[in-house]
Amino acid sequence: MSIAPYTVTDPVAEHGEGPVWSGRWGGLRWVDMLAGDVLALDAQGTVRRRHVGAVAAVVRPRVSGGYLVAAERELLLSDSDDLDAPLRSLGEAWTDPAIRMNEGGCDPGGRFYIGSMAYDAAPGRGSFYVAEPGGALRVVLAEVTISNGFDFSPDGSLAYYADTTTGRVDVLDSDPESGLSGRRPFAVVDPAQGAPDGLTVDAEGGVWVALWQGGAVHRYDAGGRLDAVVSLPVRKVTAVTFGGEDLDRLFITTSALDVDRAEQPEAGAVFAADPGVRGRQVLPTTL
Repeated sequence: MSIAPYTVTDPVAEHGEGPVWSGRWGGLRWVDMLAGDVLALDAQGTVRRRHVGAVAAVVRPRVSGGYLVAAERELLLSDSDDLDAPLRSLGEAWTDPAIRMNEGGCDPGGRFYIGSMAYDAAPGRGSFYVAEPGGALRVVLAEVTISNGFDFSPDGSLAYYADTTTGRVDVLDSDPESGLSGRRPFAVVDPAQGAPDGLTVDAEGGVWVALWQGGAVHRYDAGGRLDAVVSLPVRKVTAVTFGGEDLDRLFITTSALDVDRAEQPEAGAVFAADPGVRGRQVLPTTL
């Protein structure tokens, strides 16, 4: 099935990533990652921007109110949902300036997971971590390269994860007590179709995967079979999330990083599609 997208914003980001919809926020937030900015889209279509540091990798709501931002090498917390509210750091997670945070998300219990990568994408330099209650990071998966998309099945028993350079989306078993285990391939992306980047899981268990350099979003059913494609007018498609009042719009972020804007003038815009299936509420963090 082919699904047509439409434009939601102008090309406002150089490297748009990590879209998240929260009713508490009144709309969509995402990051212009390497500019270190969090962006917000309100119901009137206005885009606001807040600078948080050298990198803004992930934004997520907190259970207690406010939001979390994963910055270059630290987690930042706000106690208010206001985009411009003060942020406090939980401390530098590592000291190596060659490694930065990249993508992450939360499990149904509110544990926050965050991945890392080398700025030069050197193989095996990244890790995938879970944050302990105080914010310290513990390695869950070592020696990954570009730690990327992460989300859970509707019942919380499975987690989906992409290390982009593998060309796969993997699936892991998820247990509320013991965490993640049993990593195995879920879907393999033909390199000619791009590489798996951000992902989200819909209410039916379908996995929507943004394809970096692929100009598309793929939906894989719960058995790992490709059954829907959203084709974009730009090549560097980065991440997806469901939003809107009924969680029935698929929002798609894109990148203009090293792109000829004359050739791809909409690179860096946010797109949306109406796929005929609903998403799920974003999983907030207990941090």
